[in-house]
Amino acid sequence: MFKSQRYLYSAARRPPTARPFCLTVSLTHPHDPYTIHREFWDRYEGEDIDLPEINIDKEAQDEHSKRLLKVCGLWDEDMPEEAVKRARRAYYGAVSYVDDNVGKLLRTLEDCGMDEDTIVIFSADHGDMLGERGLWYKMSFFEASVRVPLLISYPKTLQPSVIPQNVSNLDILPTMVELIDGRMDDRLPMDGKSLVPYLHGNAPTDDSVYGEYCGEGTIAPLMMIRRGPWKLVVCPADPPQLYNLDWDPKELNNLANNTEPAIRYIFDAFLKEANERWDFKIIQEDVLRSQRTRRLCWDALTKGRFESWDYQPNESAANAYIRSNIPLDELELRARYPPVDALGREKKRGDARGVAAAYGE
Repeated sequence: MFKSQRYLYSAARRPPTARPFCLTVSLTHPHDPYTIHREFWDRYEGEDIDLPEINIDKEAQDEHSKRLLKVCGLWDEDMPEEAVKRARRAYYGAVSYVDDNVGKLLRTLEDCGMDEDTIVIFSADHGDMLGERGLWYKMSFFEASVRVPLLISYPKTLQPSVIPQNVSNLDILPTMVELIDGRMDDRLPMDGKSLVPYLHGNAPTDDSVYGEYCGEGTIAPLMMIRRGPWKLVVCPADPPQLYNLDWDPKELNNLANNTEPAIRYIFDAFLKEANERWDFKIIQEDVLRSQRTRRLCWDALTKGRFESWDYQPNESAANAYIRSNIPLDELELRARYPPVDALGREKKRGDARGVAAAYGE
């Protein structure tokens, strides 16, 4: 967070003709393991932490959920109620931690005079079951796991509103491109769509969202189609699941075997679309091949001097702190905001050239 705030102050010092900045700030919270700093744990002292609303007997779980319980070591164990409350309390503390840190960034934008003309997008890559249905972590397409926040703020252009249609994180990139009047390269594949029409109250009728999962707990590709209130979850190894979230927001009534003609028509159309969209056999073969390839690479990396294939940010100290190769005025301008003129009077943002901290320096 410190580096992010420092970056924003540096961006504010640049001249108006400088290239606009783009900053990604990634926080691991909220996430398992369910623990948090004492400050945020203590915020929920004395609170009546809620228990999961939905409890499903293990044998009554869908096949994928059964596998998840076994993967997580919970098939033969029952979490005590007190442990469930502690885990949820820590998770709520982690949410407060994120909220506080986002607040720091927004206040920094305001301090720098950049809050009105900066696009701010807040989202997450997954939710957490937090004990609902007896499940924990992510790894499924139930709402608690797959539903995430998506907030877009651009005060100069957008008015506050709530978009009820289904959207996806895949939509963030094309949305950003359109918000800055850019153009997508038609040669690149893009499953997402720009949300700018939604943001101006012109949402299209098709709000389809697609999900793909081939991670822990799966023995074959697990896919999802969400359209309107309907959600299909399909996997070649498991019976399909169909839910209507308007009628059944807790996803307790699987309609895949419902014989009512209208529901049967929707299910058959969804299933046909899924089989046309995804070649499950080829996807599974590709995943297994990729696993073997990465396993080979990992075995090689662990021989001799270990060299991680993870991204390593390169931060050079040569141009930071007090360095004799940096002109003094420029160096001191980096150390303060807002810039001032020769008499110490505040100058407008982007006019930070030529004068350092005081007259004559």
